[in-house]
Amino acid sequence: MDPIHLFDLAAKQARWLSTSQAVIAGNVSNASTPGYKAQSVRPFNEILDRTQLQLVSTDANHLEGAGGPSEASVTSAPGDSWETTDSGNSVSLEQEMIKAGEVHRGFSLNTSLVKAFHGMLMASVKS
Repeated sequence: MDPIHLFDLAAKQARWLSTSQAVIAGNVSNASTPGYKAQSVRPFNEILDRTQLQLVSTDANHLEGAGGPSEASVTSAPGDSWETTDSGNSVSLEQEMIKAGEVHRGFSLNTSLVKAFHGMLMASVKS
């Protein structure tokens, strides 16, 4: 049986989301540190575009493409912040809370998709 790459892709996205969550937590914990520059993680679609996983079409009518994430990289994002305080701190708590909500929604979607795919896979095996 061929490997199912959807589970691998979901696991890599979950690792990316975990990294994003850790970076957001670090930014929030340093919100009052003088001179601290807010950090961010590259968007998942950029990481997805750099991967080596190739999709295989089993029918001539299927679309072709590539996909699959690699590890996320954390970068300092001074220009991405909404404001910089007099102390040189570029963390915006409002912006970090918005990012935290996006990460939460990403985890929820990832979990729901894996659960649904697992259910379909188990139903096909029982048949």
